[in-house]
Amino acid sequence: MKKSLIAAAVLATASFGSSVVLAQTIGNSPQAPDLIDGSGFFGDAFAANNSGSSFTDRFTFNVPTAQAGSPGTSLNAIVSSISGSAGTGLDITGLSLYSATGNTLVTAGNSLQSGAIDVWTVSSAGLEAGSYYLQVSGSLVSNQSAAFGGALAMTTPVPEPETYGLMLGGLGVLGFLARRRKGQPPA
Repeated sequence: MKKSLIAAAVLATASFGSSVVLAQTIGNSPQAPDLIDGSGFFGDAFAANNSGSSFTDRFTFNVPTAQAGSPGTSLNAIVSSISGSAGTGLDITGLSLYSATGNTLVTAGNSLQSGAIDVWTVSSAGLEAGSYYLQVSGSLVSNQSAAFGGALAMTTPVPEPETYGLMLGGLGVLGFLARRRKGQPPA
């Protein structure tokens, strides 16, 4: 009786261990999306027979040097996957923005929808010039092939016409004061 109990425990442990051995981390990382004027697409596709596997893909990009006085660059990104049902394809579990310097989390994304269609977004304002990456995490929930895709857009704020008017007005006042000071006799 004790031997059969021990044998059953060993068999159960071996079967649990075998499913863990089959699970692996897959993905194609890092990747650099083709950006045109600060906008572009990114994504990855996975072959069939990877049920239980997880992925963590990084999509690297650079934020250009901002103009002096600029409040920095804003980033908006969205990623989604579509499958026939929640039990097929893949499940996106995270979307985050990291600074490549020190792999520092800048901001975590938000899940807008999950199930047959997964949708995540992330937004950040005031990014300084430098290297960054978007990290998409998830797992494959069936043995069918699966894919996800996303888009990102970076914008640098452009000063409003009123800002230029104020700046020119200020320069005019400084010029007037300098001319007035220059015309006064020394004391």
